[in-house]
Formats: sequence, structure tokens, C-alpha cells
Amino acid sequence: MCVKEGRYAFVLVADEKYWNRLCDRSSDGREVHVFVRKNQVGPCEVQKLLFYVKKPIMQVRGVADFIERLVGDGEGLWQKYGAETCFESHEEYMAFAEGREKMTFVRFKNFSEIANPQATEVTRMVLGSLRWFRPRYLSFEAVQRLVPEKST
Repeated sequence: MCVKEGRYAFVLVADEKYWNRLCDRSSDGREVHVFVRKNQVGPCEVQKLLFYVKKPIMQVRGVADFIERLVGDGEGLWQKYGAETCFESHEEYMAFAEGREKMTFVRFKNFSEIANPQATEVTRMVLGSLRWFRPRYLSFEAVQRLVPEKST
């Protein structure tokens, strides 16, 4: 995969609730997972995904290998990939979508939790302000500062 300069990884922002479900599902032996976004912003041509968990945690807590980004009709994406998400039912997914027709599904594999995540202060130094943090691309060097070597 050809990765553009400064776009080695993409940081996804997760609520603690969905983060915990992702961790539970990965321990069940599932290999491919989907992270659902309500808008059409998502990674393209990256190698890694980092998972930043919002308040109260405020740390990058996981890493995975990017497979693909799918943007389109939310119902169609759900029908095809819903089992790979962390939602417990179609109703829960629909409530999350809040009536949006277009959704983004980010597929990934080789998910792992970071055993010793960097402190929030280090995360803030690398990512900048964590207040209203938005998903963004990171360089290989930035990822090395956030994730222990064995995880990348």
C-alpha cells in the first residue's frame, strides 16, 4: 500500500462504551471489525488505525491494521457489515445513526489494546489539544511516540 507522506496512521475517536465493546468482541476471536462514523470523514491509504478514547480516559488505547473505508447508504452497509460492528442490534445502530442516510464504515484487522498506553500528557503533546479532539492523520514518527514499538 502506498502511503502519502505524514499519513501513516489515522486516529479514530471512540466513546468509552464502544471502546469497551470493541475490546470484548476482539477477545471473542473476531478477526475483522468495523468502526462506524456518522459522517463521510475517514481514513484513506493508511497502514494503521489508532483508537483514541475520549473522556474520562483521554488516551490512545488501541491499534489495528487498516483494511478499507466504505462510505455509502447506511442501511446497505449495515446489512453487509453490521455483524462486524460493536452494536448489539439494528435498533441500536439506527439510534446511533440519528437518521443519517450516509455513513462511513472503517474496516480493520489485527486489533490490539496497548498494554501500557502513554499518559494523557504525552498524548496531548503529540496530538495537541484533546478538547474537542477530531480524527486526524499521523506520521510514522508521531505513531512511534504514542504506541510502544511492538504494537506498530
